[in-house]
Amino acid sequence: MVKGEKVKRVQRMNALVFEKFQGKFQIKQVEDPTPKPDGVVVKVSATGLCRSDWHGWMGHDPDIVLPHVPGHELAGTVAATGKNVKEFKIGDRITVPFVCGCGACPQCNSGNHQVCDHQSQPGFTHWGSFAEYVALDYADTNLVKLPKEIDDVTAATLGCRFVTSFRAVVHQGKVNEGRFVAVHGCGGVGLSAIMIAEALGARVIAVDINNESLKLAKSLGAEAVVNASETQNVVENIKDITQGGAHVSIDALGSATTCFNSILNLRKRGKHIQVGLMTEDHSPPRIPMDKVIANEWEIIGSHGMQAFKYEEMLEMIIEGKLHPEKLIARTITLKEAATALPQMNTFEKTGVSVINSF
Repeated sequence: MVKGEKVKRVQRMNALVFEKFQGKFQIKQVEDPTPKPDGVVVKVSATGLCRSDWHGWMGHDPDIVLPHVPGHELAGTVAATGKNVKEFKIGDRITVPFVCGCGACPQCNSGNHQVCDHQSQPGFTHWGSFAEYVALDYADTNLVKLPKEIDDVTAATLGCRFVTSFRAVVHQGKVNEGRFVAVHGCGGVGLSAIMIAEALGARVIAVDINNESLKLAKSLGAEAVVNASETQNVVENIKDITQGGAHVSIDALGSATTCFNSILNLRKRGKHIQVGLMTEDHSPPRIPMDKVIANEWEIIGSHGMQAFKYEEMLEMIIEGKLHPEKLIARTITLKEAATALPQMNTFEKTGVSVINSF
């Protein structure tokens, strides 16, 4: 197969498609993609099921054009390359951050591809990875070669939840040993943040309304847990546990309540990091700006992570300091994902689901 050549193994591929927001998912045979000059086509081996996919299906993302194929956390092998791609070849095992930079705008030139002015996001700006093949743009800027020590199912959990949490904890929060870190919401993002913060020596408090999720959080390194549905005052509870408040607090869910509590449970000069998406009646949230000023709190957003920053995280996984595979609750088929994705907002399942059969 030559550069820029269309994928030949299949002329039409299986893909999970919805034709209207909040509508029924169908597995359809659709035309397989071709790479742009600076892009690649990847044969998907595994792809994570994420609450962001649910937001897209609900109609919360203005970039989605119907009909649509979701999916943005993935691992696979390069199946075809555009004529301008230099760093990757057919057969390379790769993953990719869910925010793909253009490599040329002022943000990318400053090294901040995660807030690229012309970003693309598989599963949002174009068809995603709930399919046998997916097209990815600006490959030399965005693709990450996978080390042999990390299998495809584990790698498929990294591209959204885990890398976003890694950047939130390590680069935005600058968490280090002995710091108190509160994590509000113990889904994939929150559990990732708990694992990463604990690996850095932080003292982590996990907050959720599901005791099974809190049990998993405890097993991943949370020093203390708070069930928000059984606690009269979440903020005061966390302040008691931390003897004055968290140094860093993360809203890993994205609701008016979790955001508000995450800010208020800070100690003076603490950092609130917003990772969970705020939509519908949760946006904009209520922020106690008088206390933000008086206590010199920092409010920081965290949106993905640049591909060139993956090396530190991958090394920690290889060295056994991080275990993203522990977040995986189940592997499912593409057909099963048609039922599982609409149910993601019920929070009935703990851990991460990964599609590995198409």
